Amino acid sequence: MRLWLRGLASQALKNARGLCGPPGRPPPPAVSRVVGPWEAINLGTKPVPEYFNFASDVLDAWTQLEKAGHRPRTPAFWWVDGQGAEVKWSFEELGTQSRKAANVLGGVCGLRPGDRIMLVLPRVPEWWLLSVACMRTGLVIIPGISQLTEKDLKYRLQASQAKAIVTSDSLAPRVDAISADCPSLSTKLLVSASGRPGWRNFRELLREASAEHDCVRTKSRDPLAIYFTSGTTGSPKMVEHSQASYGLGFVASGRRWVALTEADIFWNTTDTGWVKAAWTLFSAWPHGACIFVHELPRVDAKVILETLSRFPITTLCCVPTLFRLLVQEDLSRYRFLSLRHCLTGGEALNPDVRQKWKSQTGLELHEGYGQSETVLICANARGTPIKSGSMGTAAPPYDVQVVDDEGHILPPGEEGNVAVRVRPTRPFCFFNYYVGNPEKTAESERGDFYITGDRAHKDEDGYFWFLGRNDDVINSSSYRIGPVEVESALAEHPAVLESAVVSSPDPVRGEVVKAFVVLSPAFSSHDPEKLTRDLQEHVKRVTAPYKYPRKVAFVSELPKTVSGKIQRSKLRNQEWGR
Repeated sequence: MRLWLRGLASQALKNARGLCGPPGRPPPPAVSRVVGPWEAINLGTKPVPEYFNFASDVLDAWTQLEKAGHRPRTPAFWWVDGQGAEVKWSFEELGTQSRKAANVLGGVCGLRPGDRIMLVLPRVPEWWLLSVACMRTGLVIIPGISQLTEKDLKYRLQASQAKAIVTSDSLAPRVDAISADCPSLSTKLLVSASGRPGWRNFRELLREASAEHDCVRTKSRDPLAIYFTSGTTGSPKMVEHSQASYGLGFVASGRRWVALTEADIFWNTTDTGWVKAAWTLFSAWPHGACIFVHELPRVDAKVILETLSRFPITTLCCVPTLFRLLVQEDLSRYRFLSLRHCLTGGEALNPDVRQKWKSQTGLELHEGYGQSETVLICANARGTPIKSGSMGTAAPPYDVQVVDDEGHILPPGEEGNVAVRVRPTRPFCFFNYYVGNPEKTAESERGDFYITGDRAHKDEDGYFWFLGRNDDVINSSSYRIGPVEVESALAEHPAVLESAVVSSPDPVRGEVVKAFVVLSPAFSSHDPEKLTRDLQEHVKRVTAPYKYPRKVAFVSELPKTVSGKIQRSKLRNQEWGR
């Protein structure tokens, strides 16, 4: 494995330490040359082109600028495994390797434009390489995470009718166990140093493949990727995105929220099966920034902090749960010499976590909000005032409102549905539809708006305040209580590592607030009855007293989706005996 990685890694690129420009500097000319036309589309001042392909129109453009010396000598892609192995690709090398991979997919495996291919890989370089190769060949990417079970794989392969799957040694036996029940599956590619019967070895094929390949000419509305939703409510649904919706849709947020330039090195710790991995790809590379990846076979706060200290990472993105772990470490032991911008998303950010991170590092946490169906919907953009606890303001090009159940816009301060305007013009950076489910596609709209399924209120300044999923909201004695408010209050108590709040049946009030709490290690031996009372009184002090959890359960872990989101629905169903 390491020998192969070292052979693939470029020797021509110098160490990128110290090459990052000062925070807040204006975009360099090269960024403007590549990004300018695409950002105009994001902002609605230029129409979406009929044809677009991210690999040829964006990545190959950076290759030409790189060859002409108009980009810093930072890598375009930088991977480490934490044990000494590294892969660094320039845009030119990424282009060469991805053309070879495209020849493997199209020439050797016989896959054709429009065919669907599942990529179920850990954080290894091949995931990014194959993602670009799929763009070059017009294949539709279906990412999945390595924790998928046989049941998960069978459901996704059957529902998507994928013709190919690429995975690693650890998952191959699960695929073999169910592949007979997936008649559309004709090609199985293994990313491995060794072989396996019935599988083609991708690394061997890549070594022998030609580097000459003509990129398929794709239309902007052609499918690019299918993501299975988290499954927080019901079975996962297939969300189809187009070449333009993802390939172009993150240009504005890449500049305003992620705040990237060609000198930046961007590390997003997310798993490759989650949409945020694609968000990183499509926001970083248009701006000429470097994507940094640590293999992270398991999430470890100390490894993350040491990596931030050792490498010249300028921009970091983690889910709030991970930042909760980081702020429990002694951050004074680490020096982040290059880090200048921090982002979070995927679940609600507790104000307490933001405050602790800022007080110990001097850096803000800029929260963003979006869905599998969209690009970024709301964000606390770099350089704009942050209201602690808010998920920020509407992100271009979306018109975001809070509406009632009929799609009527509600006044500031009133709770309702977070919604994106889709009429009279549907935003280009929006999912095409739920594949094979026209009823769900139709149900997702009310009047002129797409209904996200999340509830919030908007203040007079246009900031959105998340309350929870529609069916997460608790109605206790006619009081409507958003679980995030209670979870945020609990997060401020030192005993709480993380929590999930749901409704629980009550003979008098109909339903009451119940909190499932994972304790910080230092409090694991505390008396549960006393700690319950302490937490209840704490919530009463921090937020409205009627919101306190009348029931508290201490658990070792919380149920989560494969993308890391807490599944309140499982806990709620458990409480109600469903």
